[in-house]
Amino acid sequence: MLDIGVTKIAIIGVIALVVVGPERLPGLARTLGALLGRARNYVADVKAEVNRSMDLDALRKMKDSVEDAARDVEQSVQTSVHDFEKTWDDGAGDATVPALSADLHSFPQYQRPNKHWRVKQLATPHWYKARAGVRTKALSGAARVARFRPQKYT
Repeated sequence: MLDIGVTKIAIIGVIALVVVGPERLPGLARTLGALLGRARNYVADVKAEVNRSMDLDALRKMKDSVEDAARDVEQSVQTSVHDFEKTWDDGAGDATVPALSADLHSFPQYQRPNKHWRVKQLATPHWYKARAGVRTKALSGAARVARFRPQKYT
């Protein structure tokens, strides 16, 4: 890189003072500093973009490897399930589990229980609800605040 020491910077400053003049030298230094800062920001942005693209490539490779591993596991599970079903259908399953019926793939149909929870809830007497502190009517937020607001002392 550039090997700039204190003596070289001093020589450049003296030449700039002679060429530009003492009146315009501070403005020129400010402008050069701003341009140097912009250049550094631009270089930092480019470096960050390159690093992001490299990380993105690494993540893509990792994603591909994970997908390949998942596909391999899925295929091995499918082959083992297929082998198990084949041996089960051949009759090996009947010898190992004699208590099961021949119709293994039929399950009982689900029936929703015929519960009437609204009727049961309404069947509770009001005197019991009042004694137990069960709320029977819904209150809005404003009504609830008004009900539980502390009373002013007069």
